[in-house]
Amino acid sequence: MKCHSCEKKMQFKKDLQFNEFHIDGWKCSCGEIYYDPEQAERILLINKLRKEQLRAKLGKIKSNLIIRVPRELESALRLKKGVDVIIKVQGKGFSVFPA
Repeated sequence: MKCHSCEKKMQFKKDLQFNEFHIDGWKCSCGEIYYDPEQAERILLINKLRKEQLRAKLGKIKSNLIIRVPRELESALRLKKGVDVIIKVQGKGFSVFPA
């Protein structure tokens, strides 16, 4: 990929700092950085969700209580059916993390 500022060839890097996360992207010797758009979008969504209170519905299948999470959270955390998650109780609420 060519840098739009100086026209030099950019180097692909796997560990660029974006907010508090590390993602893939391209870095030029002039200091210009381009982040992987899919990874950057996911991090921006996670940051947006951190600022909001999300509603989750409880359901029941046979004798098991289930939590249904909003699609935004599913997408941001890349949750899939059958994947284990860790639920952390914080104050009056809880957090969900992929295991």
